[in-house]
Amino acid sequence: MARIAFAVPAAREDALVDEAFDHGHEVVARCGSADELASLLEPAAVEFAIVSSAERYLTARLLAEADRLGVRVVAINDTDAGRRHAITLGLHEVVDGDADWARIDAALLATPLRSSAPTAPSGRGRVVAVWGPAGSPGRTSLAINIAAELASAGHTVALADVDTYSGSIAPTLGLLDEAPGFAAACRLAGSGALTQLELERIAQRYSSPHGSFWVLTGIGRPSRWPELSASRVSGALDACRDWVDYTVVDTGFNLENDEEISSDVFAPRRNAATLEALRCADQVVAVGSADPVGLSRFLRAHVDLLDAILTDRVLVVMNRLRAAVIGAAPARQVTQSLERFGGIVAPVMVPHDQAAFDAAVLEGATLYDVAARSPARVAISTLVQERILPSASKRRSQRRRVPLLRRRQAAAAQPAGARPD
Repeated sequence: MARIAFAVPAAREDALVDEAFDHGHEVVARCGSADELASLLEPAAVEFAIVSSAERYLTARLLAEADRLGVRVVAINDTDAGRRHAITLGLHEVVDGDADWARIDAALLATPLRSSAPTAPSGRGRVVAVWGPAGSPGRTSLAINIAAELASAGHTVALADVDTYSGSIAPTLGLLDEAPGFAAACRLAGSGALTQLELERIAQRYSSPHGSFWVLTGIGRPSRWPELSASRVSGALDACRDWVDYTVVDTGFNLENDEEISSDVFAPRRNAATLEALRCADQVVAVGSADPVGLSRFLRAHVDLLDAILTDRVLVVMNRLRAAVIGAAPARQVTQSLERFGGIVAPVMVPHDQAAFDAAVLEGATLYDVAARSPARVAISTLVQERILPSASKRRSQRRRVPLLRRRQAAAAQPAGARPD
């Protein structure tokens, strides 16, 4: 049992206090401001403080007093401004407003909630690039919903728009794109000034009860493509690996090597951003449209993709699968065509569900938020769980749901040398 104090808005206070009581903690103070809480930390013998990230409930004085007394502070955040305020004050123990008590417990104890979360062999985050040929096969829609499914699985996620021809993540999610986030990240990476704090400052937050994620919006005008040079893109994605568990990259369609059509070998390359993102990615999701024209385009461009990157990192997804343009048993026919003409086996099929995607665009939201039972959303969720997330991360044991504080107390109470169940 821990002695916890709260300084949060009244609308959130009762629910959080009830959660604390349900998990066996003692609530010793309920304060209306940071100053009130700071003055009660010592008299109330507070061990942990849970506060809102808003300026009224979180101040430098409160953190200084908490540091002096050894009180751990965790901020609950509902807005980008609040998160930035907390980080500006040096508090990095910030959880989203929709977080359950297990995540708050993990932050209180400075214990990673996902101790077995999938990471790259070096222990850093992974990059998943989504590519597709010309003809709008659904690159952006797939990238957005892959990010949403990864976030819903409990991972920290950033979605980056690296398309130098028609970046469209921001309007699809209803976000402002007046200051392109990924271009800003590239500029900072070029000067060696891209930090996690800067990434959170320039990124926008897509909030969802199922799992929120960061968005680095794309360039609003195609003429700004020179800002996304290969070295800058590589530096920005490298910084993202230290920032989040997964970075999902929406790339452009063009795989031409620009130097072949330019007389100046030192000039910027418009396709360099796409090619560099694909080379940096741990996994490439290659998406095509499951119709005769889309299949033809995909098979021709797929050869160029394999020339640019290693074959074993490519996962093929055929989007908008429907019998109306393929005929009976469309999945079987598309699978056979891909294997016969491209040597592609085990592709993933995403059914056509125009109504669900239209609703998502209308709301500026993900499929999970507007049409969770959509066949397309179910297929993308299965794709993420079975083909992107390592198998170890898919096993969600009941033991993980036990509050971490009580698990630690139970472990401490066992005799020396005893093994926990």
